[in-house]
Order: sequence, then C-alpha cells, then structure tokens
Amino acid sequence: MERAAFEAGLARDGFLETVERDLAPSEATPEHRHPFDARLLILSGSLVLAQGEARHSYGPGEVFDVPRDAPHAEIAGPEGASYLAGRRR
Repeated sequence: MERAAFEAGLARDGFLETVERDLAPSEATPEHRHPFDARLLILSGSLVLAQGEARHSYGPGEVFDVPRDAPHAEIAGPEGASYLAGRRR
C-alpha cells in the first residue's frame, strides 16, 4: 500500500494521531499493550509482530492492525524496520 492511501484510510477510519518510528536491526520491544487501536504501514525493512505464540512477518507496503489492549511485541528484521502507525483512542 502507498503511504498516501494509508494516511487517507487512517483519516477515514478515525485514526487521528500518527507516529513514524524506526527500529534498529534485530531490535525487539518487550511485550506491551496500548490504550488505543493501532494500524501500521511498514515503510522499509521488516517487522515481526508477536502475539502470544503467534508470529507474523510484515514487509514494505504491508498493513496490519493491533487492537487496543492486545498484548504484543515487535521484532525488527536484520535490516531494521521503519513504520508509520495510526492511533485511534
């Protein structure tokens, strides 16, 4: 998905806040939860979303959602990851 289409979809779906973030190669966030729904677009690199025992890898142009209060962790691929995240409270 292109960034402009992603941002238009965020606005349409009520994701009023956006954050762009970079993770270093192989950087991992500990398991955590957010008090908001999140929708992410991978801009470059790759990112593994870990939810319990489930793992799913995403690459450039791919989009996924993380529901409010869902426990999860993020693991950047060997080249790192850059993503744009929309937040809906």
